[in-house]
Amino acid sequence: MTHTPLTLDDRVTGSLVGAAVGDALGGPVEGWSPERIVERHGGRVHDIVGPWYEDWRTARPIAPYHKGDGHVTDDTLMTHALVRVYTAVRDHLDAYAVAEHLVPDLMSTPRWIPELEAEALPLQRVFLAEKWIVTRLHYAHADPREAGVGNIVNCGAAMYMAPVGLVNAGNPAAAYAEALDITGAHQSSYGREAAGVFAAAVAAACAPGATADSVVAAALSPAKDGTRSAIEAVCEVASRYRDFESALAPLRAAVAPYDSVGPDYRNPSLGARRPSRLHSIEELPIALGMLLVGNGSYETSVLGAVNYGRDCDSIATMAGAIAGALGGEAAVPAGWAKRVAEASRLDLHAPAAELAAVAREVFARDRDRRRAHESAFAAMASPR
Repeated sequence: MTHTPLTLDDRVTGSLVGAAVGDALGGPVEGWSPERIVERHGGRVHDIVGPWYEDWRTARPIAPYHKGDGHVTDDTLMTHALVRVYTAVRDHLDAYAVAEHLVPDLMSTPRWIPELEAEALPLQRVFLAEKWIVTRLHYAHADPREAGVGNIVNCGAAMYMAPVGLVNAGNPAAAYAEALDITGAHQSSYGREAAGVFAAAVAAACAPGATADSVVAAALSPAKDGTRSAIEAVCEVASRYRDFESALAPLRAAVAPYDSVGPDYRNPSLGARRPSRLHSIEELPIALGMLLVGNGSYETSVLGAVNYGRDCDSIATMAGAIAGALGGEAAVPAGWAKRVAEASRLDLHAPAAELAAVAREVFARDRDRRRAHESAFAAMASPR
């Protein structure tokens, strides 16, 4: 039986919808261990579940959010905000685009925030590492290329970089470079590095014939320092497993030496989230590890990420974006996508349609620029 090749639209839709669904599945168990997740839910999570605390408005004053019941979190809010920046610019982005477009979007346009069950500025929902962008760029007038220095080093910059990979679909090196430029406005060190590597992985997943193995290879190609070492360590272990249940503890053990947060996610170590050439965020290596465990399968990769616990909404966002790009929209269970869209009051398909159109425009611009360069270089280099 022959299979119809996936189109750019299929892959962009699969990636963005897949990321949002993974985010919504992981949100209600974020911050907990695999053991506590089993205790709370009577087994592993295999579907959309309700919030951890019934009194979610007051249980955690620092984060009074309704995580669960199909609500997306700030991962998806930031991803969609970056899509809107691409839609406005209609070309490659850099750190200045964050200052000129993303910051005003976060602080001036009210939108429906699922976890608040209200319309509010996105700035009122994003967490401290993302509020930093507004503080540094709008109020401190920092150079956008350097504004990320001093911020928390976590997965905040990486979690919304899927659109960069999709605009550079099939070109991991370009996705890596563009994500590093963009996220200079947000973070430094291994947080910024992970953003580039994640964008490269998404771009690689869009290539015809891509597999979980080829995505990991493409991610490792540009990866530097602790990020590269962590991905290598986790993926070497992940290659031995084909079910996420048995892989949970081994993957955590593999990434632990590179994770600065420590064993208790809710009580980070003194050295947590500080710049380092030796460390890595935990989320990206685990997402790639689960992708290997599931051999690219959306459900296995995402459910493995969800049941891993800790920062599992971001892990599942990343795993969902990559697996969705590999398998296209059909890889993401339609029932999940429908429930998440309805519960979050979001059109999950509109951003994908917009971004696919932008990707085509950017490719045409790149082709024209490349041809102009070829012509100029040929004129310079030709023998007299």
